[in-house]
Amino acid sequence: MSLTSIVGRFFLPRQKELDRHRNEGEALQRNVLANLLDIAKDTEYGRKHAFNTIHDYERYAKNVTLNTYEEVKDDIDRMRHGERNILWPGRVKWYAKSSGTTNDKSKFIPVSNEGLQSVHYQGPKDCVAFYLRNNPKSRIFDGRALILGGSHSPNYNIADSLVGDLSAILIENINPLANLVRVPKKSTALISDFEIKRERIAREAMTKNVTNISGVPSWMLSVLTCMMEITGKQHLEEVWPNIEMFFHGGVAFTPYRKQYEQLITSPNMHYMETYNASEGFFGIQDDPLDKSMLLMLDYGVFYEFIPMDEFGSDNPTIVPLWGVEKDKNYAMVISTACGLWRYVLGDTVKFTSINPYKFIITGRTKSFINAFGEELIVDNAEQGLDYACKITGAEVLEYTAAPVFMDANAKCRHQWLIEFAKEPDDIVQFGNILDRKLQELNSDYEAKRYKDITLQHLEIIVARKGLFNDWLKMRGKLGGQHKVPRLSNSREHIDQLLALCAERKANG
Repeated sequence: MSLTSIVGRFFLPRQKELDRHRNEGEALQRNVLANLLDIAKDTEYGRKHAFNTIHDYERYAKNVTLNTYEEVKDDIDRMRHGERNILWPGRVKWYAKSSGTTNDKSKFIPVSNEGLQSVHYQGPKDCVAFYLRNNPKSRIFDGRALILGGSHSPNYNIADSLVGDLSAILIENINPLANLVRVPKKSTALISDFEIKRERIAREAMTKNVTNISGVPSWMLSVLTCMMEITGKQHLEEVWPNIEMFFHGGVAFTPYRKQYEQLITSPNMHYMETYNASEGFFGIQDDPLDKSMLLMLDYGVFYEFIPMDEFGSDNPTIVPLWGVEKDKNYAMVISTACGLWRYVLGDTVKFTSINPYKFIITGRTKSFINAFGEELIVDNAEQGLDYACKITGAEVLEYTAAPVFMDANAKCRHQWLIEFAKEPDDIVQFGNILDRKLQELNSDYEAKRYKDITLQHLEIIVARKGLFNDWLKMRGKLGGQHKVPRLSNSREHIDQLLALCAERKANG
């Protein structure tokens, strides 16, 4: 009898519980909200909003306004300095560092002990539960799990309080028994220098019987590429004959799928997408034949949704889960066991099914590039360009930017197409200044750019005069309120512009 068949028995009760997601979604979510309010009723935030008088969703929506990070960052900073019972009971010791908002290079999301257990750890457990249900012949626990993580550092020098990547927080607090079946060792996993960490992970893992891997596709591909270079092997199953699963999330998998399929040719390989963030763990691809994910409804997360055609208006419609419609784009709002209350997450989703509630991620509430986990937003771009123009004397008329996805050598970059009203004397210098400023403004972009490991130096292409106007005219959108998309996570727009530019040059 394999170890997996023994361990798998412990997941059977949870597998039965998960069936409630099929037809009890509203009941599950109402119960989550009631529990959150009861736990937090005596916090400063709970008293201010009279949590003890709230007995249904309608009253909750009336008592509590929507929040962005800007509205709660002062409270979070007080919590980081050791104050207790602010947004969540007791003292919250952990803070997940995430990409910044329009005003902050980084944001710091509180991670309470309750949130760790009921949200962040419950998600990975349920991934395994679904996987074992879908693959009863799995031997996943008969080998090791390669789990990538970030790093952490002291928080304001407060005793026992740390700030860092969510993955580092999870590794730091993981059940010691889990360390028996995972690689790399903890000290390696928490190294801050990814270039050093990548090689150490590769060397530690290549001699182990790894059956499953977990992490962000871009980071994982970088590690696996390094290991292939060290071992001289062509396919991953030559190193790990029993590899069978990749639990992935953080960025879209589509741009990387072909590279993984070329790297791993085993017919026994499976993939499962997850939707997890610093703020919580929200979705799991429970059916390998369906790209949509199941919204996890019995964690410490209560969901609300704003139709995107009303997002940003003075009085948008806000609906709980049981009020959503299929095939409609929504901005997500969450209340969590980490002290986020009616928090506008910034992600957008579209439901593909109502019973059960299944969805796909459609993007962000703002224009962005997040092909590799860099979370570059328009405000970063505008500030970066403005700074580069001030230094060089250049003037930007129009621009757009999009990712160039990883090639066979795991190389990737951002490509900027810029029409200048006044070109800089040195386009290389302009690009260097812009790149450095973007790193200063955005900690996630800075992390991905570190030593050119995951994200290489940006590329600037100078557009011919009038290109963007010609493109808008070709699309019937010249003038009025129509605008050039500044940042995009796909290459649809920039490829059209480049083709139009090349066409005009070919015709003289």
